[in-house]
Amino acid sequence: MATTSGSRPKTALIFFFLFALIALLVICIILQGKIEQNPPGTIGNTAGNLNNKGLFCEQNGVVYFANAYDNGTLYSMNADETNIQKLSDAQAQSINAAGDYLYYYQTDIAGDKDLGFIAHALGLYRSKTNGKDALCLKRDPCATVVLVDNTLYYQHFDNQGAGMTLYQMDTDKKNDKQVLKEAANPASIQDGCIYYNGTTDNHHLYQYNTYTGTSSIIWNGNLWNPVVIGNYVYYMDVSDNYKLCRRQLDAEGTELLTTDRVDMFNIYGDYIYYQKSSATEPALKRMRLDGSENEIVAEGVYQNINITSSYVYFNAYDAPTPVYKTPVYGPVNVTEFTAAAVAVSTK
Repeated sequence: MATTSGSRPKTALIFFFLFALIALLVICIILQGKIEQNPPGTIGNTAGNLNNKGLFCEQNGVVYFANAYDNGTLYSMNADETNIQKLSDAQAQSINAAGDYLYYYQTDIAGDKDLGFIAHALGLYRSKTNGKDALCLKRDPCATVVLVDNTLYYQHFDNQGAGMTLYQMDTDKKNDKQVLKEAANPASIQDGCIYYNGTTDNHHLYQYNTYTGTSSIIWNGNLWNPVVIGNYVYYMDVSDNYKLCRRQLDAEGTELLTTDRVDMFNIYGDYIYYQKSSATEPALKRMRLDGSENEIVAEGVYQNINITSSYVYFNAYDAPTPVYKTPVYGPVNVTEFTAAAVAVSTK
């Protein structure tokens, strides 16, 4: 039977709508992979926090943190500890925040261990700041991760026995590649440059320029965990019992900030918080940037010194909880981070 001429427009219309639907689906898929670009100068977290596992990260008055009272899973709150919310079951470290996204290293997923590989989905992840739409960017063991503009720099453990090396990856999961063949810690960023100590043949101070992809020696020192702020580099002096020192980037001479042996430190504003290493008098302490006003915050051995605009958080070396806090500024007043525990008990 011959096809009537009236059916041809209907057939053409059906094909048009099918083509439009397919085109729309393709556009949606493409847009899903697009990540809003961050403004130049974006840094995902502070060097001091990242050197202390990056368990707290603040953006625009909102703090994203690994709640030790809930197996280190991802939470958010205001800087004054109000409006605490659980974001996901991801156990997070090296938390970075920028724009509408979080970037973090997931060590595990809390909950049902019978989920097999899902329950052990370690790797580098990206999610919305509300915890939704989590995407694995790299399912490999990593260490310190930092966001610089629109690129993630991370320490990657090589499965071929080469140890840990420095990699980079765009926030949209593209251009993943090795940039340095040593375990450079990328935590300290300033003006597009990563400052790190050597780990292979020496402990000199190096600068890796993220714009040119080149590395150079800044100072032939013997240092660990450098943190560059302004024209100063703060560091632990390996050759002098890991005492905390600082040095101008463009001048000779070193300033000794404390005679204490230091296990770890963090810097925020005008203060340095550090753990004094001692067999008889260990303590968490703080001082000004020039080493003045040195005082004890809490006696004992502590770790994971993370700082927000309001509080310094830390916990005992042998116990993840309780988590303690003291105001960043003003008189020392150590209390427990009870709001995080209450949020878990009432969820």
